[in-house]
Amino acid sequence: MLTYLQVRDFALIEAIELELQPGLTVLTGETGAGKSIIVEALQLLCGGRAGPEAIRHGAQRAELAASFALERAPHELKSWLEEQAIPAAEELAMRRVVASDGRSRAYLNAQAVTVQQLREAGNWLVDIHGQHEFQSLARPATQRELLDAYGRHESLVEQVGIAHRVWLSFLNRTLELETQVHDRDARRSLLAHQIQELEALALAAGEYASLTEERARLANRGRLAEGAQLALGELYEAEEASAHAHASRALAALRGAGAVDPRLAAITPLAEGALIQIREAARELQSYLQSLEVDTARHDQVERRLAAVEDLARKHRVAPAELCERARELATERVSLESAESDLATLRKELAAALERYRDLARQLSGRRATAGLALAKDITTRMQALGMAGGRLQVEVTPLESSEPAPHGADQVEFRVTANPGQPLRPLGKVASGGELSRLSLAVQVSCAAHAPPCMIFDEVDAGVGGAVAEIVGRELRALGQSAQVLCVTHLPQVAAQAHHHFRVTKVTDGRVTRTALGELGAEERVEEIARMLGGLEVTAKAREHAREMLKDAAAAAAVRPASSEKRSSAARSARKE
Repeated sequence: MLTYLQVRDFALIEAIELELQPGLTVLTGETGAGKSIIVEALQLLCGGRAGPEAIRHGAQRAELAASFALERAPHELKSWLEEQAIPAAEELAMRRVVASDGRSRAYLNAQAVTVQQLREAGNWLVDIHGQHEFQSLARPATQRELLDAYGRHESLVEQVGIAHRVWLSFLNRTLELETQVHDRDARRSLLAHQIQELEALALAAGEYASLTEERARLANRGRLAEGAQLALGELYEAEEASAHAHASRALAALRGAGAVDPRLAAITPLAEGALIQIREAARELQSYLQSLEVDTARHDQVERRLAAVEDLARKHRVAPAELCERARELATERVSLESAESDLATLRKELAAALERYRDLARQLSGRRATAGLALAKDITTRMQALGMAGGRLQVEVTPLESSEPAPHGADQVEFRVTANPGQPLRPLGKVASGGELSRLSLAVQVSCAAHAPPCMIFDEVDAGVGGAVAEIVGRELRALGQSAQVLCVTHLPQVAAQAHHHFRVTKVTDGRVTRTALGELGAEERVEEIARMLGGLEVTAKAREHAREMLKDAAAAAAVRPASSEKRSSAARSARKE
């Protein structure tokens, strides 16, 4: 439910703030006062197109903000907000700022979002009916959803959707396996050749890394030999200057002196250990130098082996170290390919079973849609004629889809066909109804489906072209709709305004230089004055005021007894759905 609306520097509005309540709220005022600007502001706030022309003359930007209580918000909206990581427990704040260069910024609960995200949230919260681009009733998907909501088909529709996803999963797996089977002979021959190459190579785990190290060593053996020989000379082979010679003399000195001073004797084992380590290092260096004296044939062997490994790795488009894993993958694929035909046969049976399950559920849904369509068409037709569309008729056509391929929402195409005048053929709703007729038709549909109405509905000039008794019926239907949803209505008819739970008056104020639109909620006496103005002409008379009071009194009295009759109509509608 819309609880708060703030508009700044939009069109003729300098600044207005509204606190809104449940039920039916009407906006009235003189022609040209700017009543529809409020609707346009909400339209823009919910993701409509914006340009610099939306900004009030002389201002730098337009700002629009609204708060929605989420108590009755659709579950899908709450799930969507969680997916978008937008925190929203009890309230959702929407904000839109339009700059003078035409660019705009959008926010949900103070979190920056795209205009598309703002539009998605707005579609769940607000439904605008009138001569605006936010018309949803003409869309086939909306008509199908309305019919399913009216007939209480939600559970069956969900089952059909699940069955469709299962069928699609089996279909994709079947097509993939069929492709494998079709190309099996060629693939099997290729696999045999690739596996044979890898087996012939017989690369051991870790061998490539070992060969790479050996190649580096062999390629640098001259430099390595020079370094090892120099180290050997310094440690052991230089007769007088080697570390071994120096350590031997030092040890001899320590032994002689240790006989005199026991403290030096304690150091002697350390020197003996150092001498042993030098001899061990010398022996290792001698062995290393001997290993470098192998013939060059080994170097050639290593290079050839590495070249073979790297060539095969390039062929398989993997790193050389991954060839062993590649061999295992190819072997697994060959085993899978051998069992592909039997797997395909099993999968085709599962696909057929999934398709039959889908079709069974879709047939059930089609039957229930056809039954509910008759009841909904009768209900809406009755309301159309009561709303001044004498001779008007609506028919809900449930026909098979042109494509036999399963669809997520079932096997039906749902279309509302309507004629607004007697003797005229039924045509698609979006192509036959004028703006005023479409608004009243929307009202008839929404009242019929009131239990599933969106949280906030806005009707702009739904009473265009009607008056008298029909205008009073329009008002009563709007008030009845306000019992289950929040309804905002722009009207110029006193019969509609008298039925409102809340009444706002829109006025145009000017000082001769600047024109502004103002908005204020009316109290009891102010409502009498406004309805009297709507009834009368240039001058509001006492008779007009008395008539206004009588209309308000009659509306309140009718509302007091309406719940029983409304329940009776709802019961009849439920019975029609069950039939």
